[in-house]
Amino acid sequence: MLKDTYQFLRLSPVVPVMVINREEDAVPMARALAAGGLRVLEVTLRTACALSALQAIRDAVPEVTVGAGTVCTAEDFSAAVAAGAEFVVSPGQSEALFDLSRESGVALLPGAVTATEVMQATVSGFPVVKFFPASTSGGAGAIKALGGPFPNTHFVPTGGVGPHNHGEYAALPNVIAVGGSWMLPEEKVLAGDWQAISQLASASVAAAESLQAGGGTQ
Repeated sequence: MLKDTYQFLRLSPVVPVMVINREEDAVPMARALAAGGLRVLEVTLRTACALSALQAIRDAVPEVTVGAGTVCTAEDFSAAVAAGAEFVVSPGQSEALFDLSRESGVALLPGAVTATEVMQATVSGFPVVKFFPASTSGGAGAIKALGGPFPNTHFVPTGGVGPHNHGEYAALPNVIAVGGSWMLPEEKVLAGDWQAISQLASASVAAAESLQAGGGTQ
């Protein structure tokens, strides 16, 4: 039903999770990430300016696909879509979110870390799930094991994923992308050092693509 709507995730092996505290940072941050090769961006709804920042990115940086993260309620989903979110990511799942995704045609990545949760998402028509928090939910080993009973499900692990371990996730055939914020260190954002962020983004892409070329993922 919604299967084709997830193809955008194949545009980028890494999805930066953007916590935007100052709206004026939104567009230059997005442009810096895009310049480094990261074209799928998640703006997490954890700050007061998140929705306006998402809309600013959608309007000013058309070369990226931008979505909303930390979407927990139907109200969050509707507000995110109204602001221009092209996909929605939730730390969990609910029938209300499933229904809104089906009705709107906007891709939802529901949270799932147990076999029961993965099964519920899969039978509800959602073939890509957010594996969160990855580091405390069994990590790469758990995702690899879930590939047995759920061969048609893909995972986007986030939570405790960084430059030290994102490779072990990216190397799994059932991981379509990894999510994290390691390419957005707070001190670089506060300083407006967008060149440094572009370089970190580029390094993330190169590392992930190297693993994939070596027979790792997808």
